Amino acid sequence: MVLRKNNKTWLKFVLVFTALMLCSNIAFAASESIDIETLKQGLDTVWVLIAAFLVFFMQAGFGMVEAGFIRAKNTCNILTKNFLDFCMASLAFFLVGYALMFGDGNAFCGTSGWALAGLSDKTISGIPVFAFWLFQAAFCGAAATIVAGGMAERMKFVGYLIYSFLISALIYPIIGHWIWGGGWLSDMGFFDFAGSTVVHTTGGIAALIGTIILRPREGKYAPDGKPNAIPAHNIPLASLGVFILWFGWFGFNPGSTLGVNNGGFDIGRVAINTNLAAALGGIFAMLTVWKKYGKPDLSMAMNGALAGLVAITAPCAAVEPWAAIVIGAIAGIVVVLGVEFLDKMQIDDPVGAVPVHGMCGIWGTIAVGIFGKKALGLANDGFIYGGNPMQIGIQIVGSVATIAFVLVSMGIVFKLIDITIGLRVSRDEELRGLDIGEHGMEAYGGFQIFSTS
Repeated sequence: MVLRKNNKTWLKFVLVFTALMLCSNIAFAASESIDIETLKQGLDTVWVLIAAFLVFFMQAGFGMVEAGFIRAKNTCNILTKNFLDFCMASLAFFLVGYALMFGDGNAFCGTSGWALAGLSDKTISGIPVFAFWLFQAAFCGAAATIVAGGMAERMKFVGYLIYSFLISALIYPIIGHWIWGGGWLSDMGFFDFAGSTVVHTTGGIAALIGTIILRPREGKYAPDGKPNAIPAHNIPLASLGVFILWFGWFGFNPGSTLGVNNGGFDIGRVAINTNLAAALGGIFAMLTVWKKYGKPDLSMAMNGALAGLVAITAPCAAVEPWAAIVIGAIAGIVVVLGVEFLDKMQIDDPVGAVPVHGMCGIWGTIAVGIFGKKALGLANDGFIYGGNPMQIGIQIVGSVATIAFVLVSMGIVFKLIDITIGLRVSRDEELRGLDIGEHGMEAYGGFQIFSTS
């Protein structure tokens, strides 16, 4: 009882002290006549940095999802790839990527600002360039880590590190320049508010071409072509990852406002649309798989929520909440059908990276042209507002261009890795597990997890 009383006393003291400090700071600001624009810039910078920290935390979410959905014998390997993804992305985006993406240049890519040279006193959209860089670097890391799941359980670690650096330094930044850096798609009026195309289509299509070149895991498909189930080893871990990603997406999408604009109404619209799309994606994925297979599969429901988040990322600032519900619901259906389609084509994607990020990234991009509103920032009203197909056409052009560029460029990268150092581990190493073969360690010390499947 005494302890509780003391805790309450300290809480009151902290609250009173904080209130006094705030009042004194406000009084000081008033007495010194601090410029309102400076205060706004400070507030916007803090908001963008908080969003950047949330997006960085999504790396943990990706790691937990991917680790939970694969087999125990490859857990250390996939987590190491997720960890090093952000390390490689940070270096590559600092040295080369930022200049290609946001540097002054031409319609294809930027050509200035290497290693942020000469930019320390610059601002982007009113944000100090160092804060803006961190936010964008977190996005770059997210795009790179998508591929880890699609190529899980059989890709060499050293080959993955090379891939991670190259997509962060070259591929992702060039596409980002087209759309966010003043490139040719931006000039056309293409709209991707927070990255359904720039981040998710790029990562998803890279995972697609990578897993095709890598070929399926041992035992995934029977001689007659039918898929064999390779169960996830830790659904609770994957569930935690999905919740972390959902939470981090409130930095990913609302943070892309790059400031507290319009009295906070812009952030509010983006946040509610983000949440509704995720919720409906989870519901409709569950209903779809329940209807088709007779059971409400949790893993598919979780991927459905992620699918809704991916799909709403492009249109989140330009649609009404009811449209976010429709976009998320359709994404939940798309992800289930996408998983089935990949299995029919014998394309082995252990965590569903291609349907979630690739297919639903494309859907979200096109949805801008259907449900978006000119009054909310689009070049043209969406199709449902007057029947004008112009914005749909622009969105399709941008999506197709991105898909083609990623397929060709990443296809070349993966083939070069394959013919030089090798892309895939040996059959024995795959059966033993990449934790032992690649890292000489186990995720679950003391537990026998060896298997030949």
